[in-house]
Amino acid sequence: MTHRDVNHKLLVAEPLGKEGLELLQQHVHVDVRLKSSRDELTARLPDYHALIVRSATQVNEQLLDAGKNLIVVGRAGVGVDNIDVEAATKRGITVVNAPTTNIVAAAEHALAILWALARKIPQADASVRRGEWKREQFIGAELVGKRLGLVGFGRVGGEVARRAVGLGLDVAAFDPYVTPERAAQMQVKMVSFDELLATSDFVSLHTPVTAETKKLIGAAELAKCKPGARLVNTARGALLDENALLDALDTGHLAGAALDVFDKEPPHNERLLKHPAVVLTPHIGGSTTEAATRVSLEVAGEVLAVLQGKPARFAVNAPLVSPTLAPVLHPYINLAERLGRFYTKWVGGPLGKIEIEYAGTIASEETGVLTAAVIKGLLGPIVDTRVNLVNAALLAQAHGLHVAERKTRDVNRYDNLLTLTGERRVSGIVLHDEPHIVQLDGNWVDFVPKGYVMLTRHRDRPGMIGRVGTLLGAADVNIASMQVAREAPRGEAIMVLTLDDPAPDSVMQAICRELDIQWSQVLDL
Repeated sequence: MTHRDVNHKLLVAEPLGKEGLELLQQHVHVDVRLKSSRDELTARLPDYHALIVRSATQVNEQLLDAGKNLIVVGRAGVGVDNIDVEAATKRGITVVNAPTTNIVAAAEHALAILWALARKIPQADASVRRGEWKREQFIGAELVGKRLGLVGFGRVGGEVARRAVGLGLDVAAFDPYVTPERAAQMQVKMVSFDELLATSDFVSLHTPVTAETKKLIGAAELAKCKPGARLVNTARGALLDENALLDALDTGHLAGAALDVFDKEPPHNERLLKHPAVVLTPHIGGSTTEAATRVSLEVAGEVLAVLQGKPARFAVNAPLVSPTLAPVLHPYINLAERLGRFYTKWVGGPLGKIEIEYAGTIASEETGVLTAAVIKGLLGPIVDTRVNLVNAALLAQAHGLHVAERKTRDVNRYDNLLTLTGERRVSGIVLHDEPHIVQLDGNWVDFVPKGYVMLTRHRDRPGMIGRVGTLLGAADVNIASMQVAREAPRGEAIMVLTLDDPAPDSVMQAICRELDIQWSQVLDL
């Protein structure tokens, strides 16, 4: 027997699957008001404790202010671009979504259009409908024994791999943040990006769009592809330079491409729309009846959890910290996330195992929210899922990230020191409410992790600072701050420069050619 909370009222402003509606109606009072005008929605909202939308309704500050009794806003889907999450968080309103519901659908669609591309099914279908019978024009390629290269090996990429292995494909993947052990369990070989391009018969994109992956596949990358290869993109249109792809198809270097996502949607590129070697679908990778059912059930379950005071698995905004702990922990949440982000950018590879050490007074506090913030920072640059206290451990596990906590009251130089230890070691403190990194691989430093930060590992010799400064100055790159930490005079040293501008690749190459410099890198934080 279900308990119906008659005190809670929920407004459904956009279409929601009947399965989700039925679940909601068992527990709360539900009003379905589709196609309401903005004014009508604003007028009705004060009476409701929960709101469910899809992508058309803009849940902005004005609407949230009208919802003076709102506890939760549910997005029936993945993206929350139409919801002002920051404004909701400030008002104590939880925002939830349904991020796992279309994984199977997306994976199956990637393989479906890959197969359609290999066998020229859309072109053959169109030919027959025109009354033609030109069988010789539609000789295709078999999948068995071919290599499928996955660029990105997250949840969707992993589901594609499971199915592809069963179809007899040799599956390789490039993802700098996935361990070879996790891939091997799925019969997938981890390779470098260049090796994947050079050896794959089919290349399929499954990575989020970040500053590093935007236009990941351009003319240079396509030139590295195996002659006759075929490209599939069901992830994000911004990953691919469409004109460079068309050039590669026109020259015959690539045999074909299948796209479900585009730079601009709907696409208006005439070359693309008319190209005979391209298979196109209208961003329907996640669109199945089963996925729609899962969306409705998942968002309904999340909304009910929040209304009932239970933890939501997919809360988009950060969890609220209890009033008693807020003065202690709030300044450290930003530090924890900054340390995680810095670590991921610095290591630039599989994260594996990370130990978080809380040293000093903070070790006696409840640090779960800080650990979640660290994981958010670690995973934020490499995944497109928002991380919070509830889903942090789940997402870490899914990405092969093992996080352990260690607490000590012992103090070494600084009280309330947070340290991440894995392949590298980084420590930070809060100073005047601002996060500071104070240790790198055992070297004591002090800088704020934001903007462009250049790190150099070198042998301490006279003139090293001047040489690096001269090279940056010649490229009109302004240095905001500089410091050197060394193990001993003339020994190993780390130099930290904060820059106003990114350093050009040519300058970084010149710096790395300096005799006593072991490595150098610029992190965009």
